[in-house]
Amino acid sequence: MAKSKGSRIVITLECTECRSNENKRSNGVSRYTTKKNRKNTPERLEVKKFCRYCNTHTPHKEIK
Repeated sequence: MAKSKGSRIVITLECTECRSNENKRSNGVSRYTTKKNRKNTPERLEVKKFCRYCNTHTPHKEIK
C-alpha cells in the first residue's frame, strides 16, 4: 500500500532582496529548504534569514 503525503511538506525559501537589488556583492540568490505543516500554516511562509549574497539578514519568502 502506498503512503499518503501527510501534512508536512518540504518548501523552499528565497531571498526577496536578491531579486530586486542590482548592486549586490555577487550574482546569485540565497535559498533555504525547510518543512512546514500545511494544516497549521496554509498561507505562504516568510522568515528572516541570513543571505550570504546581501551579507545581511533579509526576509525570505516561500516559493513554489
